[in-house]
Amino acid sequence: MHTKHILRLAIVFVALFEFSISSSSASSNDIDKSCIESSEQNCNTKNNIIMSASNNKKYKQDGDEARQIAQYLPYFPFKGIPKFYDIGGFLEKPEVFQQIVDIFVERYNEIGIDSIAGLDARGFILGPPIALAMKKPFIMMRKKGKMPNSISSDEYDTEYGKRSGMTVQRDKIKKGDRVLIIDDLVATGGTLSSAINLVHMLGGEVVECACVVELKMFIDPPKDSGLPNRTELFTNQKIQHVPVWGLISEDVLTNEAKLPEGYVDDGEEH
Repeated sequence: MHTKHILRLAIVFVALFEFSISSSSASSNDIDKSCIESSEQNCNTKNNIIMSASNNKKYKQDGDEARQIAQYLPYFPFKGIPKFYDIGGFLEKPEVFQQIVDIFVERYNEIGIDSIAGLDARGFILGPPIALAMKKPFIMMRKKGKMPNSISSDEYDTEYGKRSGMTVQRDKIKKGDRVLIIDDLVATGGTLSSAINLVHMLGGEVVECACVVELKMFIDPPKDSGLPNRTELFTNQKIQHVPVWGLISEDVLTNEAKLPEGYVDDGEEH
């Protein structure tokens, strides 16, 4: 009887131990999942990046949809740049423009945002239809001297040269707002960095910077390339935690525009 009693106690102890481990594991998984999904200020940077990472979303950079859209993004020699990607190519195709809007709407409905900030000027084309579809406020970020009651970021550099700071109206972003920044293209990241800093100045959180085109050559080029380094720029400004996502990269942008006879690069900046 004594031996049987001991065996029974041992069986009960093992069962309780297994249940404790199982419950602890489930609780840990629930905490991790909650942290990733909520993306609150108390979640760490790693989880914020995981929530916004492109490999967790339906549409991938340079995926099937992106390759189809890339056909409508011709490049020209313009502003002294050999390959200037022209969004006018897809703007004249309503079905293609709508497809781009739908892709961004699906992505950011899943991530969750409070408002969309578009950059002057092409962000004003892309942002409003996405904001309307999501029923979210659209915020303009403009060049200096264009809007009343605004704050300004510091001047910044782009692939074209130095720029004065971007501005946003003071009452458009509130503390804790989850803001999506949108533009047509990201290259060196100078304009995006200015916009990110504006959001942070007003106490908001930049969920992601989204662009139709991302030029990956500027993300972290070799030191001897002479190219601006976006990673270094974001790190120096302490905004390296902010994710950037582009639907299409230069890897699949192969549609060279057919130039008319006598074409002249008449871009404003060289």
